[in-house]
Amino acid sequence: MQFPKRELEIVRLAQDASRGLAANPDVFPAPPTTAAALEEALTAYNAAREASVAGLAAAQAGTTAKQQAVDSMVTMLQATVKYAEFVAKAKGDGGVLKKIGWGGRRRPVRNEREAPGQVITLNVNQEGKDWVTLAWNEPFDGGTVAAYRIQRRRRETGEWMDVATTVETAVRLHGQEAGIELEYQIIGINQAGEGPTSNIVRVVL
Repeated sequence: MQFPKRELEIVRLAQDASRGLAANPDVFPAPPTTAAALEEALTAYNAAREASVAGLAAAQAGTTAKQQAVDSMVTMLQATVKYAEFVAKAKGDGGVLKKIGWGGRRRPVRNEREAPGQVITLNVNQEGKDWVTLAWNEPFDGGTVAAYRIQRRRRETGEWMDVATTVETAVRLHGQEAGIELEYQIIGINQAGEGPTSNIVRVVL
């Protein structure tokens, strides 16, 4: 099993590991990271996540804090997993790894009949003479996103138009109007419908 790279998978592993360590002190008597420490990291993450969706300015600051919280969890979890694998090897029982959510896990299945939640933390990553790169995070709730619809408008007109569709959480848009203030937003879609619009970002190329 490979260590997760996706943010939500890291959070789920941290939750499982915290519960597993707390419930099995006899199996894992001296972990390098305690269940309490993981819970503190999760609390910090949740607080930063909430800040990241409060608004664009708050989102940018919150995203940085959220990533720092994720990085902290990664460091703690990597040490915890290494320790648990040592325990499993010493006991000759690979099944103990499942007690902290490591090995044999299946990603929870979201409701495919539910529209996606709100796409979060849309940001302008790069821009050029007539192009712009946008990046965002997948929704924390709702159904599984099948694709993302990217919309653009001239700020003064207020009329949104679809300019691209992608299955990734980033896109580079070419042929954009220069010298005009443009606004962008993202919508997650699936067979059940579409989710709420993301935060709006503005750029003048």
